[in-house]
Amino acid sequence: MELTKNIGEKDRKIRLAAGALIILWGVFAGSWLGLVGLVLMGTAFVRSCPAYSIMTMSTVEKQ
Repeated sequence: MELTKNIGEKDRKIRLAAGALIILWGVFAGSWLGLVGLVLMGTAFVRSCPAYSIMTMSTVEKQ
């Protein structure tokens, strides 16, 4: 199964940074909600967001 890439470069960088911050917050606060950061980072690495797919949305720049 091939995932459609629907996350652009800017979106990817924002997801990586936000994911890292949320993970750090979760670690220092001792909260399992920090796992949300893993989801953001995971979608950034595979460059595909299921929510975007459902909404037929894409942040990939057209050439």
